[in-house]
Amino acid sequence: EKLSSMKDADWNNFLKRVCSLLDSTEKNTGAARSKLNLLYYLCTVAAHKEIASRLMSSQLFPILMQQLRAATSWDIRAKVARVIGLLALHTSEVGENVPVSEAVILLTELIRENFRNSKLKQCLLPALGELLYLVAREEEKGEHPRECWAVPSAAYTVLMRCLREGVRLFHG
Repeated sequence: EKLSSMKDADWNNFLKRVCSLLDSTEKNTGAARSKLNLLYYLCTVAAHKEIASRLMSSQLFPILMQQLRAATSWDIRAKVARVIGLLALHTSEVGENVPVSEAVILLTELIRENFRNSKLKQCLLPALGELLYLVAREEEKGEHPRECWAVPSAAYTVLMRCLREGVRLFHG
């Protein structure tokens, strides 16, 4: 509620603080714990449509992608993927400038690079699925040009491979 009622200046200050905490390069245990706590908080607030839409269209989304790529801790990467997935699920509107395609490509690459790590795939696949669903929802609305968020065929290939492997695990 408090976030929803923030004035633009307060919202921008809030975003700056969140982004600088996430973007922090400190390597100590306290910094990692603070980052994880912030990501847990973002998971909570991302469930609100208005907040999710504001966060998705802000400078936070590219920083989340950068964290997904660069974080050395898989706990942080998993939580970042969860935030991205929740934002994609709960956002009601997305601007053309939101780098959705880049996020799809990044998640696809991470899944492909870590294909044998099933625990990791369980963290990354939901975010990829939510982004693909977001793209489908936006295309259905027809408000954006089709090229706006091109989905590479590799994303579908990786997704189908994971699904096939998952079916084999349950029936094998």
